[in-house]
Amino acid sequence: MRKDSRLSRVLHILAHLATSDEPVTSTQIAKFQSTNPVVVRRTMGLLREHGYVESTKGRNGGWAISRPLSDITLLDIHRAFGESSLFTIGLTDEHAHCPIEKSINESLAAVMNETEALLLKRFGEITLDALYKQFPKH
Repeated sequence: MRKDSRLSRVLHILAHLATSDEPVTSTQIAKFQSTNPVVVRRTMGLLREHGYVESTKGRNGGWAISRPLSDITLLDIHRAFGESSLFTIGLTDEHAHCPIEKSINESLAAVMNETEALLLKRFGEITLDALYKQFPKH
């Protein structure tokens, strides 16, 4: 199963932006993320739509944080990507008429929904400034 690492990758990017005194270009971000600048611009565009970053064009242009880190939570960032499922565990539906499969799926779904709700609640309690205070100064 493929992991969705967007949250982790974006938090890494935002940490760099938060510690930079000047805008950071998509090319610079792409280098430390080992990806393409187009992917960076697409990702950052989602964050810009939600007001978490801003971009400037030109010679000294790039991306910068546009709100105080204390106003942005992990939940905010998660939601900026469309609230995809936090878990890659899936339920089987190959035998949808089987009462055993149906019962197992209902039990697993209930546990996963409860766990996801707890995790999202915790995400809403963690601001980026609190998260980034844990980083060593560089």
